[in-house]
Amino acid sequence: MSSAAAIAAETRIGLVQLRVSDLERSIRFYCEIVGLQLIDRQEGTAALGVPDASQPLLQLREIPGAMPRPRRSGAGLYHFALLVPDRKSLGLSLRHLQGTGIHIGHSDHLVSEALYIADPDNNGIEIYRDRPRSSWKWDEQGHVQMGLDPIDQEGLLAEAGDSPWNGLPAGTTVGHIHLHVTELPTTEHFYIDVLGFDIVASMRDSALFISAGGYHHHIGLNIWAGIGAPLTPANAPGLDYYQIVLPSETAQMAVFARLQAASVPLRTQGGTLITHDPSGIEVHFVV
Repeated sequence: MSSAAAIAAETRIGLVQLRVSDLERSIRFYCEIVGLQLIDRQEGTAALGVPDASQPLLQLREIPGAMPRPRRSGAGLYHFALLVPDRKSLGLSLRHLQGTGIHIGHSDHLVSEALYIADPDNNGIEIYRDRPRSSWKWDEQGHVQMGLDPIDQEGLLAEAGDSPWNGLPAGTTVGHIHLHVTELPTTEHFYIDVLGFDIVASMRDSALFISAGGYHHHIGLNIWAGIGAPLTPANAPGLDYYQIVLPSETAQMAVFARLQAASVPLRTQGGTLITHDPSGIEVHFVV
């Protein structure tokens, strides 16, 4: 892709808003298990983040009485990923999660080490740390090499030592988001040809990993809920929307122009540009 067509290199993922069935229970889970802090609480919603952050990372919206859906049951969230600043922080999270008795998945992706859990509504969560970019390996196609090895749990716990766990540390961000989509060709057209992300990895014909500025991935896109999977309904727990954060108003205007040129329906709300991807997933572009 020519640099003229690429989305701004400093683009990243911002706030994720989730629907939950029981706000009180979810606040407890995200504070006590995950380690986020409650920043703001309104009627039916809660914002959570980490110390010293100017913006929340997660917003919860209650859908009272909503029935949790099984994993992989529709287009929408597969997981959102909280990126901690160093390996010791990940070790502290691992030790804490082990103490809670929650089910923990884990994987060494070569570029990163990751822990996987699910909230009480089956919304997927990854907590991970990146290895230094200088250690990432790329092939001739410009694809980054990622693996699915077990993580070195003993090494992570040794990094944590006997330091206290005080929740997720300052500097934690939403590093990426991974979505179930309805099908890949139209999804690839939207995110690559229209928005200007780069493909950085793929898994046969079932998943794409895309990014801005040479990151290992800002967005994962898979068809593991089935080709043609309908969007998770708005009255069930799941993803309301996620933010793509652009570095400048110029970068936001470039996205606006590309969406218009591709005849993608969009609207603005304050300084936010709102659209939907081909699966119906709501995307907010903010500066």
